Amino acid sequence: MKTIAQIAAELQGYDPQALRAADVNAFLDRLVEPVAETEELRIFEALGRVVARDVISPISVPPHDNSAMDGYALAGAQLVPGQPLTLRVVGTALAGKAWAGQVGPGECVKIMTGAIMPAGLDTVVPQEFTTPGAGGTEVTLAVDVVRTGDNRRFKGEDLMEGGVALARGEQLTPAALGLLASLGLASVTVYRRLRVAYFSTGDEILSLGEAPREGAVYDSNRYTVFGLLTRMGVEVIDMGVVRDEPALLEAAFREAAGRADAIITSGGVSVGEADHTRTMMKKLGDVAFWRIAMRPGRPMAVGRIGAASFEAETGCSQGEIMPDSYQNNSTSPLKGAVLFGLPGNPVAVMVTFLAFVRPALLRMMGSTRPAPPLLRAISTEAMRKKPGRTEYQRGTVTTAADGTLQVRTTGNQGSGVLSSMVQANGLIVLHHNQGNVAVGDAVDVMVFDGVI
Repeated sequence: MKTIAQIAAELQGYDPQALRAADVNAFLDRLVEPVAETEELRIFEALGRVVARDVISPISVPPHDNSAMDGYALAGAQLVPGQPLTLRVVGTALAGKAWAGQVGPGECVKIMTGAIMPAGLDTVVPQEFTTPGAGGTEVTLAVDVVRTGDNRRFKGEDLMEGGVALARGEQLTPAALGLLASLGLASVTVYRRLRVAYFSTGDEILSLGEAPREGAVYDSNRYTVFGLLTRMGVEVIDMGVVRDEPALLEAAFREAAGRADAIITSGGVSVGEADHTRTMMKKLGDVAFWRIAMRPGRPMAVGRIGAASFEAETGCSQGEIMPDSYQNNSTSPLKGAVLFGLPGNPVAVMVTFLAFVRPALLRMMGSTRPAPPLLRAISTEAMRKKPGRTEYQRGTVTTAADGTLQVRTTGNQGSGVLSSMVQANGLIVLHHNQGNVAVGDAVDVMVFDGVI
């Protein structure tokens, strides 16, 4: 396991006081590791989980050549370009069982979608392109409506027996659950659920139900982060609000590190803040404090809490479950949970989570799926932007009359204006070296759908 200093040394031009957004993800990719433990789940319980070992197909899908249409199966060699074809119908092939008859020259078989292709036949003409003859014993094909091999599904066209159906690291989507079922598999081996502890810090934070007081604000970050983590399918450990007192902070960090794989905090990471959060992070872990060249979300802390002492004191390696004797004990050793210390402003919390924390947590979950690509949209308004930092503007993406994507900001981009995040359906990503945006310029957009 590399230390923060070793990881920093690997990054060319690393400067914790002016770190580029792109370098943050490179740093985190070296810091985090997937959980090791796995479990077997029924597929009804596995949605969103990550496959822990390759799923090998026990059968071919489809298991035989079959028809992709309701129509008539024939030997394609009988087709003559520019000429109609009349064939005698000698039987009907239904889905679910093989048709046992024989088909000779000038003959065809009426066939249903999914039915096994009769021996010697390789083409299906859809029913709507045919004209039945008198008595229903013949059918005439229209001119040039099919070519040899049309509308025939081959055995193993989807998956071949013995092949990899789902690779390790794939996140189980609804389509993936259906694929498992199509193989006759009732369960799948997945990585265990990632455990993430979260708490807000600061004496100015009010929990819901507390009476308002001068200078204090209600804690929105706790509920936003809860929603973001729940969407990811992790096990959320809600630790509420922790006051800015050394003993309380130490107890919170120790409990969180004893119960979770990752810890997320909000507040207390800015330079010069009059609180004890930074001090406690330094005391209990190997932590880097950054000033990222981005807006919003400049201050951030990242590292591990207590990785060095945990194995020696408990006999457990990082990622293993804490022994019962250490659970919820403020004096217990720490198991090396990954720490994400986020800014305190609500929008900055969401932006840093989406840009940095979410990709890192997905990797800890075992996912190898690449991040969804940014979309390109045409800006309908001018935006001021200085080169030298990455900006994430809240935006609304729509479709123009000509089918192109267009985007506009939601107005006030202050890092405390949470209502603008509610109105947005994406983030306009203005990259580090990018300057002002004019009306009609193309910009990158991170779309929210399915993420937050």
